[in-house]
Amino acid sequence: MRGKIGDMNGFLRILENEVQLLALLFLVFVYLFRLVWLFKFRSRKERTFPVGNAGRGIAYSLMNVAMPWGMESTRKNPGFYVQFVIFHIGVAAAIAASFIIPYWPSLLEIKAVVRLFQVAIAGGLIVGLLRLYRRIAQPRIRFISTPDDYLSLIFMILFFAAAVLAVPNKFKTAEWPLILFFGLTAFLLIFVPFSKISHYLYYPFGRFFLGRTLGHRGILPSKKSSKE
Repeated sequence: MRGKIGDMNGFLRILENEVQLLALLFLVFVYLFRLVWLFKFRSRKERTFPVGNAGRGIAYSLMNVAMPWGMESTRKNPGFYVQFVIFHIGVAAAIAASFIIPYWPSLLEIKAVVRLFQVAIAGGLIVGLLRLYRRIAQPRIRFISTPDDYLSLIFMILFFAAAVLAVPNKFKTAEWPLILFFGLTAFLLIFVPFSKISHYLYYPFGRFFLGRTLGHRGILPSKKSSKE
């Protein structure tokens, strides 16, 4: 296994370390800037009499992602939620691999760990391909799709594919799978803040403010969900 820095290709070593860290710092800088901008627009305080509980509303809203029965789209189509879970597990595994390969390569000497990562990432790859097909094949989805929707999906598909090849971390004669993976990782770290993929940055804040407002007004959690 390619585990010692001295045995590594010089370009790959820089790509795995300095380039990744610089790209990561760029992403953090852009996110901090956007968060400062976001908090300039503070939500207006509620002027109505509290009918419900704002704290419960916030908790329910933030946990909504783990309650597929709470959304009509996933309640009627549970397969969409399964795809959502598989896709994001693949994202987490691929991101973890980008740190494990350069900084904890010994972990990938365990075949079971390598297979686990490859299965998780391949699952994300398959779901990504299904999502791209659905976006192209269904007229109503294609009508509301933007170039960013397609680019984000295509880049994630390529990222997953490169990660599946790179995770074994065994390339004695050719290091192109690792170069491809870390090249895409650095590109995505710079691209993500300006694409729809950055929605996860706003998710907790959006759900917090929505939950606080609807909880205050007694709308969240709904009476039906409270009884259940």
